[in-house]
Amino acid sequence: MEKIRLNIGMPAGKTQVGSASYDLIVVGGGPAGLTAGIYARRAGLDTLLLEKMSPGGQAALTDLIENYPGFPEGISGAELVRRFEQQARKFGLEILTAEARRVEVDGDWKVVHTDSGELRARALIVATGAQPKKLEVPGEGGLMGRGVSYCATCDGPMFRDKVVAVIGGGNTAVQEAAYLTRFARRVYLIHRRNRLRATKILQDKLFEQEKVEIIWDTVAEEIEGDHKVEALRLRNLKTGEISRLEVDGVFIFVGTQPNTEFLRDVVELDDQGYIVTRSHTETSVPGIFAAGDVQDAIFHQVATAVGCGAQAAMMAERYLSEHGWGPK
Repeated sequence: MEKIRLNIGMPAGKTQVGSASYDLIVVGGGPAGLTAGIYARRAGLDTLLLEKMSPGGQAALTDLIENYPGFPEGISGAELVRRFEQQARKFGLEILTAEARRVEVDGDWKVVHTDSGELRARALIVATGAQPKKLEVPGEGGLMGRGVSYCATCDGPMFRDKVVAVIGGGNTAVQEAAYLTRFARRVYLIHRRNRLRATKILQDKLFEQEKVEIIWDTVAEEIEGDHKVEALRLRNLKTGEISRLEVDGVFIFVGTQPNTEFLRDVVELDDQGYIVTRSHTETSVPGIFAAGDVQDAIFHQVATAVGCGAQAAMMAERYLSEHGWGPK
């Protein structure tokens, strides 16, 4: 099958690719996918990376990453993934802005149907990550973008000198609540338990913030507002007491949902939709591998995603070599 070359040196853009074949296709351009692309290209594999938006994934939206090795002063997520992409392009990784809609296995080929055409590869790495879960309460959908947000780094500056609520108790919720103190005059952190799940160092930093007030043992039952967020209807889980908290914005961080809908009935998924992997990123289908948050329901760290992406690329290289495919 003819191989169609994309413009390596140009920014990724919508391109009608028709039908093309590769040794390896990486779906997803976050830390796991970009690392897989770096390792694959360095090994000489003819590799294409698909990303439906700009490369970087959720990591690109993180204001400051303090625990990635090599950056003792910390680094912004956007800058870190920019360097990942720069390094990947240095090794000649082709990056196409396109969305994977469906995957099928056709003999030895893995066929990726995208909004820009059909692509084929002998091996496939899925690194599509996960997206924020919704509360699924009244008012959430209608007020999305009008005070309801899932990204403090994206929307925090719009709430300067205003009052906001953050819902959640894990690392992301605590980090984003602390970040929002740069803009908001008051930040309420609402958590359904009586202790946070975030790591101690993040909790300690949050507790030092005078602008933050934590509301324990409480859930949001409704987001109120006609044209913008005006208040939260809250319920205390211990007492059952209902209260109303006036806020200008609500930031929701209650977990993630893996982006695997396009893989249903292709590879084995667990009850939450995460890809089930065996030793070294292998899925239930030979030649399909998974890396990063799409198969990691626990850690959600850039460092673990990077390690997983490297493993997936090396396993894909081994798979191709064992079948006599790949670099000649």
